Amino acid sequence: MSGASFDDSGVDKDRRRFLTTGVSVVGAVGVAAAAVPFVSSMQPSEKAKTAGAPVEVDISKLLPGMKMDVKWRGKPVYIIRRTSEMLAELDKLADVLADPESTSEQQPDYARNHYRSINPEFLIMVAHCTHLGCSPKFRPEQAPEDLGADWKGGFYCPCHGSRFDLAGRVYSGQPAPANMPVPPHRYVSDNVIVIGEEEGTA
Repeated sequence: MSGASFDDSGVDKDRRRFLTTGVSVVGAVGVAAAAVPFVSSMQPSEKAKTAGAPVEVDISKLLPGMKMDVKWRGKPVYIIRRTSEMLAELDKLADVLADPESTSEQQPDYARNHYRSINPEFLIMVAHCTHLGCSPKFRPEQAPEDLGADWKGGFYCPCHGSRFDLAGRVYSGQPAPANMPVPPHRYVSDNVIVIGEEEGTA
């Protein structure tokens, strides 16, 4: 049986070239389309970008003695406008606090003072208990029945009972091992702060 021979002299070579090119293009588009979701999944989402971005806050309407809550990096942050009476109490508590001079690394250097702030009037603090991360309640009143006659105002953690003063400094003998954290922050003006940016940066 003789072998069959193939003669391509009747094949339209231009058509073959067109089809080959077309198939290659479609294949390349398919590969690119499949790669887009993979590459996109490696990029941070808009939500993730927002969670890590600095937060600008207008504090002009915050009244003395009051608190406002904001979110930064998914964490609750308390901003407290302290009264002159609240500030006066901070000077009287050194003997009952675990770290009255804020020697632990729980705040930027510019907030390493007994006010734990740039402007003594305003406390900016991450609302996380340093024991297990619960959010302590703001309890500014003095000597409430449930906290006792020695309570001078501050923060009380309902999870395990840790107590902090009005600068977020932990009392001695509490489950919480350290003062509440102060985030990096700076003042844009007297009434606007940015949480998440260091003091001295533009």
